Amino acid sequence: MNTKVDIKEYASAPIYSDCVSEALLKGQFPIIFREEDEDIRKGDELRILSLFSGCGGMDLGFEGHFIANRKSFKDNDPRIERIINKDWLILKKNRFKTVFANDILPEAAIGWTTYMSRFGYQPDIYHCESIVDLVKMQQAGANIFPHDIDVVLGGFPCQDFSVAGKRLGFNSQKDDYGNLRDADKPTEESRGKLYFWMKQVIDIVRPKIFVAENVKGLVNLGNVKDIIQHDFASADGNGYIVLKPQVLYAGNYGVPESRERVIFIGIRRDALRPDALKALESENVPEEYNPYPKPTHACTIKDPTLLPKVTTFDVLKDLKEPEFSHDESQQIYSKAKYLSNGSQGQTEIKLDNVGPTIRSEHHGNIEFRRLSKEHGGKHYDELNRGLKERRLTPRECAMIQTFPPDYRFVMKKRQGRGYLISSSGAYKIIGNAVPPILAYQIATRIETLWNIYFK
Repeated sequence: MNTKVDIKEYASAPIYSDCVSEALLKGQFPIIFREEDEDIRKGDELRILSLFSGCGGMDLGFEGHFIANRKSFKDNDPRIERIINKDWLILKKNRFKTVFANDILPEAAIGWTTYMSRFGYQPDIYHCESIVDLVKMQQAGANIFPHDIDVVLGGFPCQDFSVAGKRLGFNSQKDDYGNLRDADKPTEESRGKLYFWMKQVIDIVRPKIFVAENVKGLVNLGNVKDIIQHDFASADGNGYIVLKPQVLYAGNYGVPESRERVIFIGIRRDALRPDALKALESENVPEEYNPYPKPTHACTIKDPTLLPKVTTFDVLKDLKEPEFSHDESQQIYSKAKYLSNGSQGQTEIKLDNVGPTIRSEHHGNIEFRRLSKEHGGKHYDELNRGLKERRLTPRECAMIQTFPPDYRFVMKKRQGRGYLISSSGAYKIIGNAVPPILAYQIATRIETLWNIYFK
């Protein structure tokens, strides 16, 4: 599968994301991670192996050094590298360095390699084979996975656990490439059991920590959560403490989205300091050892010490309408007509609240940026100004997910007609992703605890 593109051409071309375009074009801050920064980081980096990487929401959060909305952080947050303008900032680089990434979607590979080239990463870091094939090749003697891995990340496929799907769980009818499964193919290679292949990668590379992510629906699907937690803990001969999985609500971490995800965190026993081992094995883990980040925003939580929730208006307000935008990811969007049958995706987003969960499998029915008055639209000021009914663009979905506004999603071919990443492909990889800001909160919490945990 050929997913290589001319990285230099795409990564260095002018970026026209509307909300930061003026600052970007004036060169007010560095987009590319600088060599001198890399020199400072050498010897202090923590190596990441990323599985089910998609377009890199989790990876980007662990890397850091990306553009974020100012309302996602306190003004005095030490993790801020610099302020861009009244609405946007750039975050500091974390210690984490991605050395291996993997996903079967070619659109995800193109998006990931194009954006992550700013860290000096080459396209061959990204592997498009399924995790099943990669593990089998490793077991057959090939040198697939890098050595000296500190962290394994993986958002294993969630469709079979989601309340929006058929909820077949472990009995998925799809295989490791997302195709209908051949009856003769082992059930262990079904899409619903790919987490177990992630566990086998953990067996092979023995990271100090792994972080696995899935939909909230997994938690209340029979005993699935307990089985997965037990299987992860059995990695490397029962070598991992797998903490009680937590469901994190993205809106409570500076993300303008009502997204809920269950997070599994496992920590290798024999790498821990004695005091950390004792604390993490206790029934109630002391707060000073807890790797799960505390909420930062009062979205579903009433706490006057927290920041107010980030709304969709905060991240979308400076985007131009598609017909006036120079941003390919803002110019085109789903033209699926409004349906009055109450089916999913027939509502408009609220501008004074968090947005809906951005879905990967929406079949064109992505939520509306605004509805007409005839269809019950309530953005009266916009409608009175003549703005028309339309669905969310890929850029708007990405901004709600907290991807930085200079991440290229829709990408036209430089030669000939067509797209390297179409709007439908962009919607899919955005909806599959972990919000980078949520991942950043997890990453910086783990980074803070690293020297407390390990020998």
